[in-house]
This record gives sequence, C-alpha cells and structure tokens, in this order.
Amino acid sequence: MNHRLAIPYCSHWLLLVVLLSAGVVFSPVCHGGPPEQPEDSGAASVPSTPPPSAAVDRAESVETAGDAAECQPVVFTTQEDHQHLLDLLGIERLRPGRSASGDSPHAANYDEALANPFNELPELMRLQDGTSVTTAEQWWQQRRPEIIELLEREVYGRVPEDVPAVQWQVLKSERKKLGEVEVTEQRLAGVVDNSRCPEIPVTICMQLTLPAGTDRPLPVLMQFGFTWFDAQGEDLEFSGRRLGGPRGPSKAQILAELGWGCATVNAYSIQQDAGGASPRRNDSSPGSGGGLTRGIIGLCNRGQPRRPEQWGALRAWGWGASRCLDYLHTVPAVDAHRVAIDGVSRFGKAALVTMALDTRFAAVLVGSSGKGGATLLRRNFGEAVENLAGSGEYHWMAGNFVKYAAEQASFGSMTPNDLPVDAHMLIALCAPRPTFISYGVPEQGDAQWLDHRGSFMAAIAAQPAFRLLGARDLGRSDDYWTELPPPPGEGLLDGQLAWRQHHGGHTDLPNIPHFVQWVERLWDEQGAPTPPPAATAPPP
Repeated sequence: MNHRLAIPYCSHWLLLVVLLSAGVVFSPVCHGGPPEQPEDSGAASVPSTPPPSAAVDRAESVETAGDAAECQPVVFTTQEDHQHLLDLLGIERLRPGRSASGDSPHAANYDEALANPFNELPELMRLQDGTSVTTAEQWWQQRRPEIIELLEREVYGRVPEDVPAVQWQVLKSERKKLGEVEVTEQRLAGVVDNSRCPEIPVTICMQLTLPAGTDRPLPVLMQFGFTWFDAQGEDLEFSGRRLGGPRGPSKAQILAELGWGCATVNAYSIQQDAGGASPRRNDSSPGSGGGLTRGIIGLCNRGQPRRPEQWGALRAWGWGASRCLDYLHTVPAVDAHRVAIDGVSRFGKAALVTMALDTRFAAVLVGSSGKGGATLLRRNFGEAVENLAGSGEYHWMAGNFVKYAAEQASFGSMTPNDLPVDAHMLIALCAPRPTFISYGVPEQGDAQWLDHRGSFMAAIAAQPAFRLLGARDLGRSDDYWTELPPPPGEGLLDGQLAWRQHHGGHTDLPNIPHFVQWVERLWDEQGAPTPPPAATAPPP
C-alpha cells in the first residue's frame, strides 16, 4: 500500500525508517515536508563539477521560457539548482563551509580570540551618503528603507510584486482540552491562486488554538512549526496510529494556560526546506520532491529557477506568515494588533526576518536563530557564511548572498566583510516593537555552533535604533566588543529589546512564560500598539 503523508523533522528516526520501508511518499500538502538535516551536520557540500548536460540544457532554456505564458516547470536536484546559481553569478569555486566535527580540516572555530577577524560592523545610524541619523523621521523615511533595500537585494531576496492572492477556508473546528484549559482549535488552509501555473499547487496550512469562553479578543503567538493534519483537516494516521503532537505540554497548551492563543504556521506548506527536488519512492510525478522551482517561489516563477536577487525560503516563510496575519485580522476572537511571531533554529531566522519586514507584527520571540538570524555574519565562530552559501542552506537566502562565500569568481573573491549589512541592522528594523532574543545552553543541546555571543553582540549594536525611537534597550553600553551576556537564567528584560538564555536546549519553551510576562508589561505601559509611519509599502 502506498501511504501518502509528510513527516516533519523530529527525533523519531525509527518511525521514519519504518515509514520509508513501507513505501510512504512524503508530500508538502498541509502537513510539513521532508525531514530536515540538523544545521550543525557539517560542512556544506559544493559541487566540483558542472551539472549533467541535461540539466545544462534545461537551465539554458530558462532564458527564453521565463516570460512564456505556458508553465513548464523545471525539475532540478539541489546540486543542479545550486550549480545553476553559481553559473549565473559567475562563481567558479566557493570556500568550504565549517564542520561541526573537530577532526575535519574545516572544523568550526570556537576560540573567541579568533572569532572577530573584521574590525568594524556597518554603521547603523548613518545614511549611505554619510549623514548621521539623529531623528525618528530620518530613520523611518531614509535609513530604514536603505537597510531594507540592502537586505532584500543581498541577503534575503525580494518578494515579487505580483504574488498570487490567498483564499482561506476552515477545514475543521473543534472544542477540546489542553491540560485543564478548554480551547477551540481550528485547522485552516490558505489556498494560493495557482492559475498562472496549475502544475504547482500551494496551500498554506495553519492551526489556530484559542482559549474558549473569553469575553475579549486575545493576543496570539504565531509560530513557525508543523501541522499534523491532511488536506481535509483530519488527523494523520499510519497503520491505525495517529501521528504528531509534542511530548509533554505543547506551546499551545502553555500559551492557553497564560490566556494567549497560538497559531502554528506550517512553513513547509509554503516552501519546502530544500533547493531542489528529491526522489520520492512510488511517486514519479514531475517535481514531486519540491525545491525552489516549486512552492510559492516556484509558483511565482512559473516553475523556473530563481534569479539571484529573488527571495529564498526565509523570506517566503515570512510572506506566508504575513498572509496568516491577514486571516487573523478577520477573527473577532483575536486581538490582531497583539500578534507576535516566533520560531526556533531556522524558523528563528524566519521569525526575525518576518518581524523586521512586516511592521504589523507586535512583538517577536527569536529562538536559537544563529547566522542568517540574530548572529553577526562577520563572526568566525561556529556556523559560517560559507555554510549558508553551500548547497545545504543556500535556499534560505537570496541567490546574491552566495557571492560572499566566493573564493574564485569572475568578480574575484568576496568575504563576509564585503556585506553592506549585518544582523544588528536586521534586529534594528524591529524597533521600537518588543524584540526578545532567546537561547538555551550548549550543555543541554543549544550548540556553540549557533554563536550565542555573536547574537548578543548584534543586539548590543542594535541598541541605538531602539533608543532613537523612544524604546528602552538592554541597559548596556553600545560597546559590542566588550559587553558580555548575563549568565543563563538572568535575563535583560527591562526594555523593548530583551535577551535571555534559559537552562534548556534547542528550544524556546522555557522562555515562553518570561516572554509573555515581559511583553504584557510593555503593552500595558504603552497602551494599544500603534503601527509605525508608513515609510515603506505594506507586505504583498
């Protein structure tokens, strides 16, 4: 029997092996995607030879097919798509990514004395023409748009202007108990108009859990995660057993007990976490394995490979979260002006990008995000720019980002120090809204690979923007070279910019109660959140 379902990344590898042996086919529809690889799995591989001739022929056809009315999706493997991007950029060779293995010749550095090879960060409070930014008006009308332009062009990519519309439908609604709290749980599908390319369906899947019986609209924490239901909203099952659900109290239960709602957005239903298609057992349909020519990125490109300035998965996941926020604005039981965004690991990167670029989100909890998120890209500690540019992670970023790992190219070579932006500028775009940066400890599994110190340095360097806009910062000096994070368990939670390292592992669950208490206090102090000046166009 061919059981068609999807298993998101989890620790249940034995279950995965059993399912594969039974002929399970993984699908991105409404319930996740293929299992992820851990971010610290070693140096990202870089193809040393050109793709097969058939792939070259397909890539060359893109130049003439991109504007064609007919949709003819390309099917690339990850290696083929990565090589195609390198060819577009004129890159002959990338520097190898760092490895988490200490025995590797490319082992990651964990020596703080070697962690800062570059002397300065790009100036946050200075316009590109050299003018100092000293007023809120300058920030909103000039500096913020400059930073967004650089981040979109060089790091995360541009969202197309003509992204198709989304129509929401409730698949299933039920009352249930989470712990001792009665809740209403809705399973929702946001169907993207795919008339431009019917071969590429995209359905955003979201689960909304709200405490029942309240007499006021509730704040909601929207998290990137996984939804465990099929296209009809029914529980996933295999051999009569229900799949999904965390061990112990879920984030939705913890939030419900605190009087909050929880919206879980299935990131992989928006864009799969891979650059190219992966062979699937018992499924020979073209492009069944996803990649950048599928999902919302592929749909907008009519199934063709993306151009270097176009968006990667982090930006695509953020676009999907914005569409979920659109829906929450239609739900009377939700206080749509108090919706926060949350994620851990690669989803922590996505949460920070989403918060920075969609000012409708009222707060953010950035969990263990590492490089590409809250950690400085210029740091030589743990994961490196070369990992983000390699074939295992490049799909998160704009194609242009790969240039900064080039060892040999038509333009010479580039390093992280050539980047016109860094993580402190991404964090600054969240100001003055509440921004909570969360990590665990390496002893419990929140690996040094993530470079906790590099995130703290970025937060310190972002402080001037928060102060300029009337918000309180971390309460430290702006000297990011010398300021050190507090010990785990001791947070810096007095201002709109916050930091706390809990005693757990690669999760943000231990910080959820601290986040809720912190943001509720700030909201009570400032009253109803008001949107910032419309310095940039609203998200598409």
